[in-house]
Amino acid sequence: MNYLRLFIPLTFLLLNAPALRADVMYQCIDESGHKSFSNIRSAGKGARCTAMDLGPAAGPAARGAARTPTPATFPKVEEDTQKSRDMDRRRILEGELAAEQKNLEQAKKDLAEQEAVILPNERMQGGAISGGKVAERVQPFKDKVALHERNIEAIQKEISKLR
Repeated sequence: MNYLRLFIPLTFLLLNAPALRADVMYQCIDESGHKSFSNIRSAGKGARCTAMDLGPAAGPAARGAARTPTPATFPKVEEDTQKSRDMDRRRILEGELAAEQKNLEQAKKDLAEQEAVILPNERMQGGAISGGKVAERVQPFKDKVALHERNIEAIQKEISKLR
């Protein structure tokens, strides 16, 4: 009986003691299924903990280590070949830009047409216009215009990187 009184507090102390290794983390799942991660094994009631080995700790020396130089056998692209590839990429991007600008103009035209038309189901009793119904119908056209504008910005950004 005396041993049992000592066993419970000792077990509690061992479970709450700090981890001896900093490269071990515990994944604990409690009774309700919530996951928690800690470097200390949870002593909560019904918690199941499993150790996750993270490997050796990366100290300041590992983070600031010098980069390995490129090996001499690493394949290199000749300058003329790279310039040719860059020109091809520029030509492709400029073609995409022209197509996207054309799509934007068409989307703006479609939006203007939709904004000019009031459908019969968008009129309220007495002849007033339900702005909510019109806005709901026109929103996909506005979204399409915004999409093409974003695409144009992205393509222009890519082209500017080639200079």
